[in-house]
Amino acid sequence: MLLKTISLIALGTVAIAAHELPNLNIGDAMPATEVKMKNVDGQMASLKDLAGRNGTLVIFSCNTCPFVIGSEGSEGWEGRYPELMAVGARFGVPVVLINSNEAKRGDGDSFADMQARYKEKKYIGAYLLDEGHAVADAFGARTTPHVFLFDKDMKLAYKGAIDDNVANAAQVTERWAYNAIAKVAEGKPADPASTRNIGCSIKRMAHKH
Repeated sequence: MLLKTISLIALGTVAIAAHELPNLNIGDAMPATEVKMKNVDGQMASLKDLAGRNGTLVIFSCNTCPFVIGSEGSEGWEGRYPELMAVGARFGVPVVLINSNEAKRGDGDSFADMQARYKEKKYIGAYLLDEGHAVADAFGARTTPHVFLFDKDMKLAYKGAIDDNVANAAQVTERWAYNAIAKVAEGKPADPASTRNIGCSIKRMAHKH
């Protein structure tokens, strides 16, 4: 009985913590648009500053998660960022990377680490440091990566994963984020509008969420 009670308490704690994060729904306005974040070029920028003429794709990312950078037996999604950025640029939908791993600033996700990663991986566009994971909290972002695509009116049009195969780009059968960019740029709804985000948890500070 005691074990059952402890289990229920533990489950309750997890449920409450997860419940504190919002869930953005398709059609919701982009949150935290005015929050200034430090870009890898040293300049401060907000999502409103960086929004594109046909939309904006926001990816919560990092330098340390195997789902981003890969691991033995898996490529990770990071290698597809440059192509996704190029597709976005072609459609007037910039890709903005955000690093919210506040609890790992001293362990691979510092600003200097972000700058090095940006250069090494040939990213284009912005890679922003989300201080105190304030923007991730406003979005309800849960994983690295976690993708949020907004239309030209800054309304959520797609959320979830980049595609359906983190391990191998050659074996991808559903290019969700790429297809969503093309649809949204034409003023059409993404289909599907939501997929399951898969990745490491965003490393928040212990006193928050």
